[in-house]
Amino acid sequence: MILRGIAASDGIGIGKAVCVREQSLDYSAVKYGGKDGEKARLQSAIAHFNDKTTAMAERIRTQVGEKESEILTGQIMMLGDPYMQSQMEEAIDAGQCAEAAVDQVCTMYAEMFAGVDDELMRQRATDVRDIRSRMLAILLGVAGVDVSHLPAGSVLVAHDLTPSMTVGLDKDHVAAILTEVGGRTSHSAILARALELPAVLSVPHAMEQLQDGDSLIVDGGEGIALVNPDQATQAQYLAKQEEYLRRKALLSVYRDRETVDAEGKRYALYANIGSPAEAGAAAEAGAEGIGLFRTEFLFMDRTGAPTEEEQYEAYLAVSRIMAGKEVIIRTLDVGGDKAVEYLGMAHEDNPFLGHRAIRYCLDNPELYKVQLRALLRAGAQEKNIKIMLPLVTSLEEIRGARALLETCKAELEAEGVPYHRDIPLGIMVETPAAALIGDLLARECDFFSIGTNDLTQYTMAVDRGNALVEQLYTTFHPAVLRAIRGVIAAAKQAGIPVGMCGEAAADPRLIPLLMAWGLDEFSVSASAVLATRAQIHRWYTAQADQVAQKAMALPTASGVEDCLQSAVHE
Repeated sequence: MILRGIAASDGIGIGKAVCVREQSLDYSAVKYGGKDGEKARLQSAIAHFNDKTTAMAERIRTQVGEKESEILTGQIMMLGDPYMQSQMEEAIDAGQCAEAAVDQVCTMYAEMFAGVDDELMRQRATDVRDIRSRMLAILLGVAGVDVSHLPAGSVLVAHDLTPSMTVGLDKDHVAAILTEVGGRTSHSAILARALELPAVLSVPHAMEQLQDGDSLIVDGGEGIALVNPDQATQAQYLAKQEEYLRRKALLSVYRDRETVDAEGKRYALYANIGSPAEAGAAAEAGAEGIGLFRTEFLFMDRTGAPTEEEQYEAYLAVSRIMAGKEVIIRTLDVGGDKAVEYLGMAHEDNPFLGHRAIRYCLDNPELYKVQLRALLRAGAQEKNIKIMLPLVTSLEEIRGARALLETCKAELEAEGVPYHRDIPLGIMVETPAAALIGDLLARECDFFSIGTNDLTQYTMAVDRGNALVEQLYTTFHPAVLRAIRGVIAAAKQAGIPVGMCGEAAADPRLIPLLMAWGLDEFSVSASAVLATRAQIHRWYTAQADQVAQKAMALPTASGVEDCLQSAVHE
């Protein structure tokens, strides 16, 4: 039997299934102890939760990393929200016991987050469900799930791998992870990759189909799990596992090398991040700078916008971690699938084409100026910060942002506050409009960075989240590739650097094309840095040019993809 899900963490895991089933949290027999008594129980449980979670976060920080520990400290912040607690106390005032109050309020928040299109916001639903389960367990005196004493070779099977479940997990005893929910950006995926464990997520009804002791092969690269395979299949995957580990070991030699092609030509290899904590992981992974800092994550999971000081500290932290290396920070990119409730953004029938990113920011200059001031101030320290504007479609948007930036400089000058006077301003080229007038935009920009995710979506007129048309979402389409080639050419003609921060930058099939066209900078996820550096290292200019000419002469996406696949250097 083959189970299929989402390929969330690469590698091959072979072992025996251990199905983690949570204990009953039924509180129907709990009697209401009066308002004061139930509120006291609630506050006692919250204090217990905070103490336990703080200790758990510290264990994850020392065993896995700072970034992963923030998943748990974020739960403390969520439960500490005065509004959430007041709603629980209101439920108690209405005659409900503490357990019912926690259940009702957490379920409401989880359903609200789960209904949002953005994958990152949906992870808040996972957090709230974890808070709910753990708070109920504390109130009921039920022991939580313990996966710290699994036998060697265990394949952990669960509805979801919660952050609290991960504490104490012995990675040497766990061969792989299989869950019924979660995506590539879910907490389960983040933790699995941090632990370097193969993982396949969102396997429908996995808990129903598997029993403890079932033999499992989990292929985290293909997104499949083979149940009770025969000996021939076992042998095949053992060989595949050995090959995967061999290749992984070979990549480690690239950690401290420069990013050069086979002839020694230099390229910049940066990392994409979403928080200051991720900058440290990027540096450790061998990134030579930050090609995309998604600042919208500083605005999420809050009840109000971050202050200038909070943003300044975040930007400065990344700047210092990457001292001497470039840090490209994208200004607030909200709207589309990234809704931030307190910003009061109106409901739109087609939000991806609506009031979002640079459009929203220019229409809300006071909010935008707070961010621009913080960036200017942070840039004064290491002088390595560059500002990038998202979703640009016209010169007017660049000029509008530059005018606001000059206003902020004048304010800081008048206040006697140090700032970076010559901070570079560039754009993310991710719309067909920007690609078509790249030559015009390049005259008023200090740099370009190509965002292939949205550029592909908009060029192909395809909703990348719609399964009915997902086969049309491909960067290999000649229209998308011509757009990318044109953007690079426009930047070269204007004498400004051009990078790429979309998923395509790490695709080994596309790397020779990007090299042939003259891309200066590749910005990828931290986990893809070494593999990307290895691919660049294997190409000669003449070879890359030949592949690019051959691929661009083909009329179909499938033809291009097959051509590039056959040219990949193993």
